[in-house]
Amino acid sequence: MKFIDTIKNIFKIEELRKRILYTVGLILVYRLGCFVVLPGIDATMLAQLQSTTSEGLVGLLNMFSGGAMGNASIFALGVMPYISASIVIQLLGVFVPAFRKMQMEGESGRQKMNQMTRLLTILIICIQGPAYMTTIHSQIPGQAFVAVNQLGWSNFVFNLVSVLILMAGSLFVMWLGERITDRGIGNGVSLIIMIGIVARLPYALVAEIGEKLTTTNGGLLLLIIEFVIWFFVIVAAIALVQAVRKVPVQYAKRIVGNRQFGGVRQYIPLKINAAGVMPIIFAQAMMLFPLIFSRFDATRGLAATLGNYTGFWYNFIFAILVILFTYFYTAVTVNPTMMAEDMKKNGGFIPGVKPGKKTVEYLDAIMSRVTLPGSIALAIISILPAFAIIFGINNSFASFYGGTSLLILVGVVLDTLQQVESYLLMRHYDGLMKTGRLSGRSGM
Repeated sequence: MKFIDTIKNIFKIEELRKRILYTVGLILVYRLGCFVVLPGIDATMLAQLQSTTSEGLVGLLNMFSGGAMGNASIFALGVMPYISASIVIQLLGVFVPAFRKMQMEGESGRQKMNQMTRLLTILIICIQGPAYMTTIHSQIPGQAFVAVNQLGWSNFVFNLVSVLILMAGSLFVMWLGERITDRGIGNGVSLIIMIGIVARLPYALVAEIGEKLTTTNGGLLLLIIEFVIWFFVIVAAIALVQAVRKVPVQYAKRIVGNRQFGGVRQYIPLKINAAGVMPIIFAQAMMLFPLIFSRFDATRGLAATLGNYTGFWYNFIFAILVILFTYFYTAVTVNPTMMAEDMKKNGGFIPGVKPGKKTVEYLDAIMSRVTLPGSIALAIISILPAFAIIFGINNSFASFYGGTSLLILVGVVLDTLQQVESYLLMRHYDGLMKTGRLSGRSGM
C-alpha cells in the first residue's frame, strides 16, 4: 500500500507528471524509429544481418542501439557516435591544456565543448556510416537492395543516401536524448541506451523460461534457483554502483554582517567504482584483437583459445584488462588536484591534512586504495555472464547476469529514481524507499 501511495504522489506533482509523460513519449518515438528500415532495403531479408550483429563488439553496439543495427534501421548507429565523441572530448580535457582551460570556464566553456562534441559526432558518423553500409552489403543478399535492383540506383548513390539518413537518424536520437535531459526525467542518452537493453529482456526471459519448462529433469527448480541468484547479483551490482568512501571536509567560519557562513563539516563522496561501465567496454573492444590471428594457420589455435567466450584464458585476460582499465579511467576522470584547488578556494580543508600538495596526495592515496576492491568487483561482475552460460543459462538471458547490460540498467535506474525521489522530498512526500535510502537522499 505504501508503494501504491508513493506512485499516486508522483502523479500528484504536476511538473513531475509532465516530465515523466514527456520522457515516455520521446522514448516511444525512439523505439518506433528502431524498426523503420533504411529506404531501398527489403526488410524480409535481414535474418543474416541480425545473426551477425549478435556477438562481439558489434553485438554490444547492437545492444546499445536497441536492435536497430540488426534491423538496418534509420537509427542503426544510435547514440554511440555521440558517446564516442564525448569520451574523446573528455580525454582531451585531461591531456590537452586548452581543453582543460575550457572546462574551467564554467557555462560558456561547457557550451563550447558541447558544440565540439556535436561536430566530432558528425565526423565519427562519416566513418561509421560507410563501415556499416559495407557490413550490410556483405551480410544480406543482393536481392534485398530494392533501390539498386528495381529502381536502377548505383551502389554509390544508394550508399551515399543511406549514410546521410543514418547521420540524420543518429543526430535525431542525440537530440531526443538532450530533450529528455532538459525537459524530461533522468539522463536522456543513458535512458535511450537502457531502453535498448531492456527491450531484449522480455525475449530473453521467455526463451529461458521456455527452455527450462520443457526440461523434465528439475527444470522449474533450476529456474527458481536462477532467479534467486540473479536477484543477489543485482543486489551486488547496486552495492557496487552506490558504494562511496566519504572524505570529511571542514569549512572555515565567515562572518558577513550578522550572518555566519561555513563552519560546517561536509563530505566528498569518492565512488568505489568511479569508472562505471567504461572499463568493460574498453576490455571487450581489446578482446577482439586476438581474432586477427585466426587468419594465419600458425596462430589459429591461439586465436581459438583467446576467442572462446567461456574459456579460462579469455575470462582471465578479460578480468585483468577490466582491472587495468578501471585504474586508467579513474585516473582520467577523477582529478585530486582540481578537487584540492576547489576546496582551497571555498575555504575548505580535510581535518589533519595540510591544504595544497598534501591534500592532493591524500586524495590520490584514498582513490588508489578504494579503486582496488572496486576494480576487482567490476571484473567479477564482467565475467559472470560466461559462468552463467557454463551452467546452462540461455545466452541471451546470461548477458543480464552481469557485464555491461546489468551495470547500465542498475546505474540508469538508480539515477532516475534519485531524481524522482528529489521531487517527492521537495513536496514533502515520502520517497520511493523508506529504508536503504538512495545515494544522495538527505536524511529525514
